[in-house]
Amino acid sequence: MRILYDFPPSGNCHKIRNILSILGLDYDKVTINLLKGEQRAPAFVQLNPRHKVPVLDDDGVIVSDSAAILVYLARKYGRDDLYPNEPAALAEIQKWLSFSVNEVFNGLALARAKVIFNRDVDAEPLHAIAFSALKTMEMQLTEADWLALGQPTIADIACYPYTAATGEADLSLEPYPAVRAWLTRLEALPGFVAMPAFQPLA
Repeated sequence: MRILYDFPPSGNCHKIRNILSILGLDYDKVTINLLKGEQRAPAFVQLNPRHKVPVLDDDGVIVSDSAAILVYLARKYGRDDLYPNEPAALAEIQKWLSFSVNEVFNGLALARAKVIFNRDVDAEPLHAIAFSALKTMEMQLTEADWLALGQPTIADIACYPYTAATGEADLSLEPYPAVRAWLTRLEALPGFVAMPAFQPLA
């Protein structure tokens, strides 16, 4: 049995919902409501002492952290196109995985969280990081269709959700045509799931 411990508004969780769909894998979903502190429940802490989602239970193999789960699933199910074996290719993908949890998360994701969860934080530094992330992606995607290796990889899956949700951060992708075209290409891939609009949890 495969179980994804998930928080629906989370872009990090969407990365895993996406790769599971791309791979055609069935799974059960357990919602962990971070706003209610369910990530601190003893049963969940046993799965991930870091109190974070996503967590994947793949028939008893527990994997936490979105980047780690992307690597695990691509490797386990033999998708060398998404995560190749060659060292230089791995390094290029890892660069963008790091980018997704640094610039993208610390800019786009936190700016979105400020808006959708009404957090009392200063938007200006978040926007500065977000603009830097978008400019970096725009430069790369002006020269190539994909972030790494000239083909879709887990690097694209990792950077997609919070970029697609830029509007929910009260920011615009209008100045970034290459990023917008990349989002369209991604969403046309077989099995790819578009980032849903934010819906408050009951």
